[in-house]
Amino acid sequence: MKIQLSSFEDIPKIMVIIDDAKTYLASQKIDQWQNGYPNAEQVENDLKNGESYIVTNDENQVMATAMFTTNKEPTYKTIEGNWIIDETEKYGVVHRMAIKKEFRKFGLATFMLHEFHLQLLEKNIKSLKIDTHENNLGMQSLIKKLGYIYCGIIYTDYGAKRLAFEKVIS
Repeated sequence: MKIQLSSFEDIPKIMVIIDDAKTYLASQKIDQWQNGYPNAEQVENDLKNGESYIVTNDENQVMATAMFTTNKEPTYKTIEGNWIIDETEKYGVVHRMAIKKEFRKFGLATFMLHEFHLQLLEKNIKSLKIDTHENNLGMQSLIKKLGYIYCGIIYTDYGAKRLAFEKVIS
């Protein structure tokens, strides 16, 4: 199993995974990713920015995807609460994390977050920030288990409320 930057040829596979996730979230009555986001254009944009990642297995199947960056997230500038590491310092951000349905419960989200933590350590960046829907209890449970701390509420650029979490990387 390995994590790597995505290529344009991966976009259809990434979209299958994202569509799986949209269906799964809807089945859980979670109103996240139900309004046309994320879409192929967003994934293509992530790719152009060098921020789109995939996880592949030994058979080269794409099993999971995520967007990871060390560029500031504009919607994190205003938070109802407090970040642990000041917003003016460099930090990592994860968005659009999704696992292909047949590979759920294999620890892929944990694997991806761990790999992103290692990338941040190499760059001497102290923090990884992530947000999720208030009803996405699976993601909340995972990130809390991995040591992320609830910091407050942020709002997406389209006005949706999200719970914001941060982990200090050391």
